[in-house]
Formats: sequence, C-alpha cells, structure tokens
Amino acid sequence: MRQIFLDTETTGLYADQGDRVIEIGCVELVNRKLTGNNLHLYLNPGRESHEEALKVHGITSEFLKDKPKFQEVAQQFLDYVKDAEVIIHNAAFDIGFLNAELSLLKLPLFKEHVSGVIDTLVMAKEMFPGKRNSLDALCDRLEVDNSGRTLHGALLDAELLADVYINMTRGQDALLMDAGEPAEQTGIVVEKVDFSRLDLPVLAANPQELTAHLELIQQIDKASGGKAIWKEAA
Repeated sequence: MRQIFLDTETTGLYADQGDRVIEIGCVELVNRKLTGNNLHLYLNPGRESHEEALKVHGITSEFLKDKPKFQEVAQQFLDYVKDAEVIIHNAAFDIGFLNAELSLLKLPLFKEHVSGVIDTLVMAKEMFPGKRNSLDALCDRLEVDNSGRTLHGALLDAELLADVYINMTRGQDALLMDAGEPAEQTGIVVEKVDFSRLDLPVLAANPQELTAHLELIQQIDKASGGKAIWKEAA
C-alpha cells in the first residue's frame, strides 16, 4: 500500500478569503516503510503572509519571491499523490487550501486524485478522548522526537506525522484478517498439514530479546492509552 503523509503552510487561515499555500511537504510510505521518495515544494503565493501566520512558519515573502507559483508545479504535485492514500492531521484545513488552489486552475478537487484521505486528528480524538491532540501533543504522548520543531515546516511536520501514525496504528496490519471469499470459492488449492506429528524445537528468548519484547509491549500499552487487553487477562 502506498501512503502519503501531507502537510501545508499557508499565508493565513482562510482559503475562501484569498489566503494561499506557500509550502507543501509529502512523505511516502510503501507497506509501512519509509521510501525516501518525498516531495517538498515552496510556492510564491503572490501576496504577503499574515503576521500571525509568519510567527508560526517563519517563511518570508523575500524567501518566496523566486519560488514557482502553484500553477507551475500543480501537475508535478498531482502526479506524485495520484491514487495514494493520503494521511493529514486536521485534513479539512489542508484540503480546503489545496481545493482552492486547484479550483483556480479549474482542476478536479483533491480527493478525486487520490484513493482516500485519513485524518489523524479524527483518529486521535477517538483514541484519546478529552486530551489535547495537536501534532506536538501526540509526539509527546507517543514518544516521537519533535525537538527540532521550533517553527512549523511542511516537510518536517509530514515526517513527524508519519512517525505518529505508525505508533498509533502499531500492530494493526498483523491483526487484520482477510474477510474475502473462502479459498474453495476462489479456485485456490489449500494443502492441509498435520503439525501434530512434527517435533518442533522450543527456542527460549535470550535476555536481550526479552528486554526488547518488554519495551515493545510498553510502547503498545502507552499508545493504546493503557487499555491493553492482556492487563485484563492477567
């Protein structure tokens, strides 16, 4: 599965009032592995950033004046995200701005270019109800190092979001079962093996493996908000 973690920086908070995208950061995962095939774009918005927005991202108009306009890189961006599952924190904000940019070019809206969108803010509110669920708060809760995040930056935030998401969904892939048609209905031949006749050796874990296992169990327990089912069974 190809997943893209996406973040933007903008001149302000309101796309419907003329604010524009000034930075796009994308990080690619394939089968939950970072590929290094990332996309990072700075954009000339043709307008100044609001003072409050400038305090957040620190990207000046002087820095952006020689950068391409969105229309010059729109196809590159759309080719990159095409058919991927896109993960965004507070997706409504970023998608609202991307839709505004695409609309100016009379191009289809963002969701028509991708296979789907996951909002990690929605996920976090379900996992940690009543708690702060900003990206910084999730980094602290899930022990993701965000010490380099003095200002917001689209690529850095996308990288942090990838780490946060992997921690939030740790183990899910291994727990998923194929709910498709039975093998006999698909034409697949399944050979049954009688394991009762096999004398399998038992390999005990060494101290280092036991320590690594305990650390992983503790991480999973923390990511679940202390709701690990093995505590109830103990």
